[in-house]
Amino acid sequence: MDNIDAKIDELIKRLNKANFEYYTLDQPTITDQEYDSLMDELIHLESQYPSKVREDSPTIRIGGEVISDFKKVTHSIPMMSLGDIFNEEEIKEFDEKIRKTIKNPEYVCELKIDGLSVSLVYENGKLIRGSTRGDGVVGEDITHNVKTIKNVPLSLPNNINVEVRGEIYMPKDSFEKLNEYRIKKGEKEFANPRNAAAGSVRQLDSKVSAERNLSTFMYHLPLADNYNIKTQEEALKFMKDLTFTVNPNIVKVNNIKDLMNYIDYWKENRNSLPYEIDGIVIKVNSFADQRKLGVTAKTPKWAIAYKFPAEEVLTKLNNIEFCVGRTGKITPRADLDPVRLQGSIVRSATLNNQDYIKEKDIRIGDIVSIRKAGDVIPEVVEVKKERRTGKELVFKMIENCPICGTKLIKKEDEVAYFCPNLECDARNIEGLIHFSSRDAMNIEGFGQSIVEDFYNIGYLRSISDYYNLKDHKETLMELEGFGEKSINNLLDNVENSKKNSLEKLLFGLGIKHVGKKTAQILSEHYLTLDRLMEAKIEDLSSIPDIGSTIANSIIDYFSNEKNKELINNLKSNNVNMSFTIKEKNMNKMFEDKTFVLTGTLSSLTRNEAKDLIESLGGKNTSSVSRKTDVVIAGASPGNKYDEAVKLGITIWTEEDFIKYSGR
Repeated sequence: MDNIDAKIDELIKRLNKANFEYYTLDQPTITDQEYDSLMDELIHLESQYPSKVREDSPTIRIGGEVISDFKKVTHSIPMMSLGDIFNEEEIKEFDEKIRKTIKNPEYVCELKIDGLSVSLVYENGKLIRGSTRGDGVVGEDITHNVKTIKNVPLSLPNNINVEVRGEIYMPKDSFEKLNEYRIKKGEKEFANPRNAAAGSVRQLDSKVSAERNLSTFMYHLPLADNYNIKTQEEALKFMKDLTFTVNPNIVKVNNIKDLMNYIDYWKENRNSLPYEIDGIVIKVNSFADQRKLGVTAKTPKWAIAYKFPAEEVLTKLNNIEFCVGRTGKITPRADLDPVRLQGSIVRSATLNNQDYIKEKDIRIGDIVSIRKAGDVIPEVVEVKKERRTGKELVFKMIENCPICGTKLIKKEDEVAYFCPNLECDARNIEGLIHFSSRDAMNIEGFGQSIVEDFYNIGYLRSISDYYNLKDHKETLMELEGFGEKSINNLLDNVENSKKNSLEKLLFGLGIKHVGKKTAQILSEHYLTLDRLMEAKIEDLSSIPDIGSTIANSIIDYFSNEKNKELINNLKSNNVNMSFTIKEKNMNKMFEDKTFVLTGTLSSLTRNEAKDLIESLGGKNTSSVSRKTDVVIAGASPGNKYDEAVKLGITIWTEEDFIKYSGR
């Protein structure tokens, strides 16, 4: 080894040691100034001798590698998700299930980090791949971005072959700085640290990811037997010894009381952490016990995730503004003093409609309690009337559209007001965004800002204009923030959407009262759009789940000459107008049968189970009768189970349901 090699080796060792002490141990032994000086010296040497740049050099963390696309990665062992529980009763049920197989189980309790799952693979001690979870079987290669994360070791203390799994997250302070920067640049803020982290690791340019200051916690060792490791507790120590960052707030318990004490503590103190958590993960400690318990189709039976209840915070309601949806529906929205709620800064919340505001007596200037409905959409829960000063303003509904000025209308049988102007810009933009959304035509890349930009320059005014964007390629490439590759990606996504089955197109058209489920029913019944357009109102009304309101809406839509012209334009662009039979799973165990769900399912939510039944041709009902074909019984099934036994109805366990559905 010559002097240059020796010096580079010394610098890399000192810098990697400093990174480990700072980011993993939280015990720095050198100052920031000393670290920067060592880094500058290494950068200078590597620029002079580029052939001597090593794969484990900390200069890689600065970023700069740019890839053309994300390659798919098939996980050697599937990355399973966890079932969710929400209260103490469900925790006890989980424990009871475990104790039926394991006599005296030990549990390891870990904080549920609010980020995204990652797999890190090392060969001979060197990081060779970082990948996302994806669908659990196939993820995406994000190695170039993972290398920029300062507490991910580029090399390990020994030449080991190992895979570790954990969570990439964005610390709270990094999230706030990033959003401040985006506001200054006039860019849209990230909703929460999880979204920001996910967006950061999916950057083609690693320099962008490097600037986001991401971090990781490792918590799973897939092939623990290879290293003679017997428990989760040992696995965590093993990963920590390999210089991975393992969350320190972990406890081992063997009873419900201690488990609940741990949960209650972090329920009250999670805001004190420098990162976001959304629950607690409970795992059986012994790997031998884990093997005895086994797994379902998607989730392990030996682990569960307890999700914290929705948090409520107080803030001031400064104003009530009005949004216009794609159908013209006017939705009042609360303009709030910015407040942190479950990992994101909330500045507005839905107020639903005029009746909702009057019922809760919401006034401008009120102090209100807000929470996230389903942990996603902020909503006003209640008004703190005892804190009123007398200066609050009583709500008054607007009479004209806030965008186009057209006088609003309100039908007798509806709560909401509507803008009737079909040319209203807000309606058109929302309709275009809806058409490209995931559940509709799934044209990836067309978020609100891009749709608004293309709308304002006149290239995207109608749904059919998506398929004419290719004619403006050269001009679009000249827009700020775009280039040949990004425009090509958008155009490719538009082209691919032409192959979608009819139900996605039908939902994307935005016909009033025709949601995702209704679009599926209509597509399966009529098979082609032409046949649906020719349907009479009595034919439509006779279809199960299609009442007179939906039938009238469909007739009105296809009677409109502009809508007929739109359909013809889509046809001329070779957009598929037929129901693709292969999209329908012809599983005879579900088709045309009526199902009732009862009890708690561990591998999927109640809504996911209902969606799965419907996708296989079945129908959900809420009560057991002689017309019920199958009752699916989860944990603690209750009276519906007893009724099914009494009537001699077929009963499936959750395992049966998963097996028969092919999930």
